[in-house]
Amino acid sequence: MQLAVFNGADRAEVTAALRPCIDVRRWVDQIADARPFASSEALLDFARNAADPFTPDEVEAAMAHHPRIGERPTASTTEASMSRSEQAGVDPADREITTALAEGNRAYEEKFGRVFLIRAAGRTAPEILAALHERLNHTAEEEDAIVAQQLREIALLRLEGVISE
Repeated sequence: MQLAVFNGADRAEVTAALRPCIDVRRWVDQIADARPFASSEALLDFARNAADPFTPDEVEAAMAHHPRIGERPTASTTEASMSRSEQAGVDPADREITTALAEGNRAYEEKFGRVFLIRAAGRTAPEILAALHERLNHTAEEEDAIVAQQLREIALLRLEGVISE
């Protein structure tokens, strides 16, 4: 969506465009209410500030929409399409990597009680796997901060893909 269209669209259309970036109502509402933006950069700056911090409840709600790394969502939603694109660096045919990711995901979920989340876009499967193994050594508090940061990065990356000048 072009920025001019985004700025002039009705609120329902704007919130529908923003929600797949991250389904955090406060964030979506703040961005929709702050329009118009002078540039895509101004929009991204505003979105970055609105996302910092996400509350623990917002993180939990947003996490409900994220698939496990290595498991491509099959739904035909915008969010599922974005996730498939972001995980392009993980080849589902690479049995060694997919098995290692599945094992790491199980260990992570047992320890932290949620799926492992990482901004996968721009990362290779070995990089993702290394981060997963490293993060298994974190405390819950350390991991809470990292997950919130990863959600912010994902939201902004997706927003960049939705809005153009």
